[in-house]
Amino acid sequence: EVKLVQSGGGLAQAGGSLRLSCAASGFSFEEYVMGWFRQAPGKEREEVSCISNEDGSTYYADSVKGRFTISSDNAKNTVYLQMNSLKPEDTAVYYCALDLPHVDYGLGCGGGPPEGRDDHWGQGTQVTVSS
Repeated sequence: EVKLVQSGGGLAQAGGSLRLSCAASGFSFEEYVMGWFRQAPGKEREEVSCISNEDGSTYYADSVKGRFTISSDNAKNTVYLQMNSLKPEDTAVYYCALDLPHVDYGLGCGGGPPEGRDDHWGQGTQVTVSS
């Protein structure tokens, strides 16, 4: 059974930092791509970053490039999102998820798991950045 348990997040001031963690179980973590997504009220879900646990390839959306860093620890089956220089527009619910292997081929992130695979998503965590 795939299980993704998120921690971290919360409230930060603009310019501050927060770190998100996503502990995974139930699959061969080192063989998969993991992604971080966010959804703000009234907006579509956006994949902000992904990482290949197999070869370390990463990709960032332009909106977070240079400010966010994705990393993973295969020994701990955990993926992280370090968020620096936070802006009020980063306010959203953030989700980790299994991703498609597009980044392995230099194609950016895969957009998340197939429809109907709700178990391939973390529970979500609120990030609020005040100005």
